[in-house]
Formats: sequence, C-alpha cells, structure tokens
Amino acid sequence: MRRVVALCSLVVLLGVPTARADEGQAVSKAQAAAKSWLALTDAGKYGASWDEAAALFRKAISKTDWETALGKVRGPLGAMKSRKLKSATFTRTLPNAPDGEYVVIQFDTQFEGRSVVETVTAMKEKDGSFKVSGYFVK
Repeated sequence: MRRVVALCSLVVLLGVPTARADEGQAVSKAQAAAKSWLALTDAGKYGASWDEAAALFRKAISKTDWETALGKVRGPLGAMKSRKLKSATFTRTLPNAPDGEYVVIQFDTQFEGRSVVETVTAMKEKDGSFKVSGYFVK
C-alpha cells in the first residue's frame, strides 16, 4: 500500500513542474499581447485596440463606446512616458467572467499628467492566443 501512495505522490509531484511551465508560457504570451495592445492605446488608436481585444471584451462594449470611454480616461493623462511591469498573475477564475485562462498584469505607468497603475487582463482565446479582455487605470 505504501508503494501505491508513494507512486501516486510521485506522479502528482511530476505534474507540478509541467503545470508551472504551462502557466509561465501563458504569462509570457499574455504579457506580449498586453504590450502590443497597450502600444495601440498609447498611439491613440482606440478603435484598433478594440479590434485587437478578446471576443468577450468586444461583446461587452461597442467599438464607439470603447473609443469614447478610453478617450475620457487616457486623454487627460497625456502621453505615456514610461511603463514598468509590476506583476503578472495567472488564474483560471475571475469575478463576473467565465472560467478560462487569464493573466492579470499590472504596470506602474508614468504619463505626462501623473503616475498610475494600469491593470490589463489577458485571456486565452479559442485559437490559443492571448488577447486583452480588460483594462483599468487607477
């Protein structure tokens, strides 16, 4: 019986590094997607940022409403001066969102007008790519 328990424990432990590696790859892909998406918002291409967002995001807000809302949030901040990664956390659940694979990424960002924390949530799409599904400025 001890052999069976030991073998089961070994199988479970061997699976942990694989899961962490998969999560690490997800975080890397999500960060790349977030940086690409943020480049669009930094350039004032708000409509293009909507086009490149996750399907869930596009279902939640119209392109016109997104352009208006983002203009109200980003406009007063002025040009982006610097952005530094603060954290990136993999999760499978988020409030008010379907279960899936998400990476919540925070940046300390300096704009002309002030410093903020940007939170970008990227989600894994059906095709395996990561796309932005949420954006918050605080």
